[in-house]
Amino acid sequence: MTFHDFKFNQTLLDGLDAMGFDTPTPIQEQAIPVVLDNKDLIACAQTGTGKTAAYLLPVMSNIVNDGVGKLSTLIIAPTRELAQQIDQQVEGLAYFTGISSAAVYGGGDGQIFSQQQKAMREGADIVIATPGRLIAMLTSSGSVDMSSIKYLILDEADRMLDMGFYDDIVRIINYLPKERQTLLFSATMPPKIRALANKILQNPEEVSIAISKPAAGILQQAYMVYDTQKTPLVKHLLQDKEHGSVIIFCSTKDKVKDLERELKRNKLTIKAFHSDLEQAEREEIMRAFRNRDLQVLIGTDILSRGIDVDGVSLVINYDVPPDPEDYVHRIGRTARAETTGTAITFITPKDQRKFAGIESLIGYAVTKLTLPTELGEQPTYNPEAKFKSNKPGFKKPFKKKPFNRTNKPGGAAPSNPVSGA
Repeated sequence: MTFHDFKFNQTLLDGLDAMGFDTPTPIQEQAIPVVLDNKDLIACAQTGTGKTAAYLLPVMSNIVNDGVGKLSTLIIAPTRELAQQIDQQVEGLAYFTGISSAAVYGGGDGQIFSQQQKAMREGADIVIATPGRLIAMLTSSGSVDMSSIKYLILDEADRMLDMGFYDDIVRIINYLPKERQTLLFSATMPPKIRALANKILQNPEEVSIAISKPAAGILQQAYMVYDTQKTPLVKHLLQDKEHGSVIIFCSTKDKVKDLERELKRNKLTIKAFHSDLEQAEREEIMRAFRNRDLQVLIGTDILSRGIDVDGVSLVINYDVPPDPEDYVHRIGRTARAETTGTAITFITPKDQRKFAGIESLIGYAVTKLTLPTELGEQPTYNPEAKFKSNKPGFKKPFKKKPFNRTNKPGGAAPSNPVSGA
């Protein structure tokens, strides 16, 4: 099958041909006919499977074929980075079609807010928005009329619910026409997503592709380490100059900042990506990373979904992710579009059970590697054991005994511990 088999508008096909896109991915092959048939859709597919084009292409073809007026399509995304990325994909795919788009997200000053509001009022064909900023647009003076919306798309719906946007999504939908086509894309399908789907979709078709399984091209490895061995191990791994682009995931932004400072002492081209940065700084970092001007990017799970960068050859989980699904999304930053890559996770004794849960989810054990000898002794992987540090020099903390007259100097034990008689 090729994209020409979908009978897209010719101008859209011209754009696909110009970009060298010929064969649809599995999620595109299954989802596009449903969207073209004007049916609501629940699609379960992880990032890296081509899901964005699975909804953009049929909707854009309909916009051109039907001569739909401005502000016909609303895409809601959980983060500004994903909103920007979708906007960039629209621009590329729409090169020959004349379709316009606008990304609406938080950050920046009041002038940016006004510019985004103006873009919506004057009628971009496709608006990609984060929930919080869109709510602000809809409730501010000079608010935007959403009555022309024909297509509503929720991208990474599970992520939005994890971030607490359920009420915002329901509130936004109250501004939209009831007669519309709604498409819900999610990497996972927990009960809360089912509940949302039942509330906002009408007799939807369902498509599910490779739920929560890492891409076959990812070489997965792990090291058992103590916390003090993590940073030296990162430095050891980054000595390999053959690595292209590298992403390192940490559990908190404080760890992200600390690791950036430590690695910069080794003169590596590296940047931290976190929520304390201004929007312009974040955009500049991502631009440098995509253009290969920056080799190593350190971030939290904000980078694990929706950041589409080709050529990431190595992902390092400095900390075991809190949820098995997050592991799949993190390592999915590499081996995209049928390429190959490596994902390495650092497992401390206290994180063994979490990693065992990851192995249970993906259905196989990840290879455990031996630490370089200069980094010292490493712990043994035994997730069934109760956590107890066996690091040399570790001592249990002193446990103070409860006060009573027995352990008070010169005191005597009471004859009756209840009455004291």
